[in-house]
Amino acid sequence: MDANQQSTANPFGMDEACENCPELCAPRTQVVHGYGDVGADFLFVGERPSARADTVGIPFLEAGPKDEPGEGMGGLYRILQRLGLCASASDPEEPELANVYLTLLTRCRDPERTPTDEEVVTCEPYLNAEIRMINPEIIVPVGQRALTEIGTEYTTTAADDLEIETHHATTIRGRGFELVPMLEPAAQTQAQTQAWLEHFVDLMASDYRQTKGRQGR
Repeated sequence: MDANQQSTANPFGMDEACENCPELCAPRTQVVHGYGDVGADFLFVGERPSARADTVGIPFLEAGPKDEPGEGMGGLYRILQRLGLCASASDPEEPELANVYLTLLTRCRDPERTPTDEEVVTCEPYLNAEIRMINPEIIVPVGQRALTEIGTEYTTTAADDLEIETHHATTIRGRGFELVPMLEPAAQTQAQTQAWLEHFVDLMASDYRQTKGRQGR
């Protein structure tokens, strides 16, 4: 698929009735595939659907503070708004994104536990397909699990050295793109959020695009 997408939610038409992980079929509400701009330079990857994402079907949705921009969307969307990647007047259940795509290591939620290693491996084909088709310039692993999985697969950094507290708001050179790790938004202090924003703004202002035959946007 090229960048002329017809849908923002699950734009690549991935299996919404997936039963590859039998233990997740009963507790989940739905399968949560990627969401956003298929021609994006920036790809954010989390661990699993939040409780609200499981209900609505869009990655990273959380209940937001009532007096904050992005009410009903949550911390990551407020960060995206500050970067100009999410419209401030977006519908909380249908955020308007530009040049950014959001996805997850695993697509189904068990409210009682985090994903097993086997479930992450089972979901890899979905994530790998999105990375291949989007061909992003920058991947943002959100949280330790995403950093470990993405960093191990796409960089030469040893897994034991991939600490989210250390690499938050830094750049790691990858194979074909760069990683800019981020602590889970709910776990960030204001200073950590500001540090990440400043680092990413500087990156956006730089010549970050690689020469790798990207399709036109």
